Amino acid sequence: MNLKPLGDRVIIKQDQAEEKTASGLYLAGDSKEKPQTGTVLAVGAGKLDKEGKHLPMPVAVGDRVVYSKYGGNEVLCDDEEVLIVRADDIYAVIQ
Repeated sequence: MNLKPLGDRVIIKQDQAEEKTASGLYLAGDSKEKPQTGTVLAVGAGKLDKEGKHLPMPVAVGDRVVYSKYGGNEVLCDDEEVLIVRADDIYAVIQ
């Protein structure tokens, strides 16, 4: 991947949308809801504090995360769609 996130941004590979409901019904392509989970591919250096020092990022490469439904931008990189979000748009790390 030839993208490097800047500041407090994080690049996430979104999980695949479910193709079946819990009851076993298959979903049409348009009715699939994009998941709000994914895997962190890259992290920026972090925000700067008042003294110009980088604050630590709350996530690391390889973490599985839950993020905001409406946060971030989808970008095509190396024929793969990824999501670039701010660290503030990440709600939790899946353990």
